[in-house]
Amino acid sequence: MSRRMRTYYYAVLGAIGGLVGWQVSNVLGLSFSRSIYLSDMLMGALLGLCLGIPLGAAEGLITLSPLRALRAGLYGGLVGLIAGGIGLPLGEAFFQVVGAGLFGRALGWGIFGTLLGLAESVTGRSQMWKGALGGALGGVIGGVLLESVRLWSDDLIVGKATGLVLLGAFIGALIALIVVLLSRAWLEVTSGKLKGTSFILDKFLREGGPTAIIGSSPLKSEIALPDPDVEPQHAMLSGAGSHFTLKDMSLGGTYLNNRKIERSQLVNGQTIRMGNTSMVYHERR
Repeated sequence: MSRRMRTYYYAVLGAIGGLVGWQVSNVLGLSFSRSIYLSDMLMGALLGLCLGIPLGAAEGLITLSPLRALRAGLYGGLVGLIAGGIGLPLGEAFFQVVGAGLFGRALGWGIFGTLLGLAESVTGRSQMWKGALGGALGGVIGGVLLESVRLWSDDLIVGKATGLVLLGAFIGALIALIVVLLSRAWLEVTSGKLKGTSFILDKFLREGGPTAIIGSSPLKSEIALPDPDVEPQHAMLSGAGSHFTLKDMSLGGTYLNNRKIERSQLVNGQTIRMGNTSMVYHERR
């Protein structure tokens, strides 16, 4: 999946999460408690759970890794539940302090989106500040639309459903869009089962930060390639702040521009081949 399609994919998954959140909240009732903050905490936790599961599973779905999607989705749902349970009451408290009607509510949803973006970045490939920025922008824009639809709709149920779908779609889309627009390094798969898919590498670029293992096992590698000729842990990417170093860990070999390597610094535009899969390394200065 291309970097552009990633935004569309996240928007769809966010919209599905919003729709599920509406359906579940509709079954349970629009209000859980006489206390507005307790009600917001429960509602926020529910929405965070329903949005966190599909957004957390997004990377696994994009890369055709069901196991990773399941694991990250469950983890994303748990973190989203906590983030939503904290974010929505904080948004309500913000609104009570500043007022400002529709835009005050929208900024409150922005707080919700910020924490949800932070939660998604834990399971995704983005840096936390990028997830937070995307979630904040998505929460504000989606919050404006949600509150507008609720105010102008004659049908409370339909208005809430439409608003939550729009909120989820914008939070998902903006999280992915910010990550794509601000990404500094990524791998684009040019051959193999994942042809057209991109792996964002920014999270691994920092010197002394986490390394990224490339392999065929979704349990043992950060970048999993569904290729029988790729070993479970085939190669390793190490960040040095301004560039990556690629180290071969396999018996079958890792090739850089058709030259077998043991260890090499990556340069923009180089082609990496392992097994039957080829990838082009891209970097933005």
